[in-house]
Amino acid sequence: DQRLAGSGRLGGSDWGDGGHGGIVTSVPRSSSEGAAAVDRVPVAGLCAKTALTVTDADTATALGTGDVEVLATPRLVGLCEEASYRAVEGQLGTGRTSVASRVQFDHLVPVPVGTTVTAEATLERVEGRRLIFTVSVALQSDVRTGLVGAGRLTRVMVDREAFLFKVHACGPATAPRR
Repeated sequence: DQRLAGSGRLGGSDWGDGGHGGIVTSVPRSSSEGAAAVDRVPVAGLCAKTALTVTDADTATALGTGDVEVLATPRLVGLCEEASYRAVEGQLGTGRTSVASRVQFDHLVPVPVGTTVTAEATLERVEGRRLIFTVSVALQSDVRTGLVGAGRLTRVMVDREAFLFKVHACGPATAPRR
């Protein structure tokens, strides 16, 4: 079975994403839908697609990573992270989440403002707590189509409470002493 959802940008979402990012177009559910939440381990093949229409706020100029009005690489990688998160959302069990830990990505072509791109993340394999995804981003246009970027992304499954405890144990960030 499939689940479909849209973001706040395109008419509301049942996922409470607040419009941060694109739209999830499909996420296959695992066959263990009824399994106890704490016993859930995601299975290879889970995938999600997230779309974004590039705005001025998504450009290299706006993000301070360049001086051209094209889709910034960090925004592109963020879109891939969002797709990977969505692919395993609800599949990790109670009290668990995943965090990105490694990104290997090639940004192949520039994308102008006004163009729609779609990021796709597919869970290739699970190695203990590590979730290894292949990610790609494609143009979605009547004028142009093609691959914008591709790579691998690794997420790590963590206990949400323990993870946040470690974050707060570090205390507030301070400037390094000189």
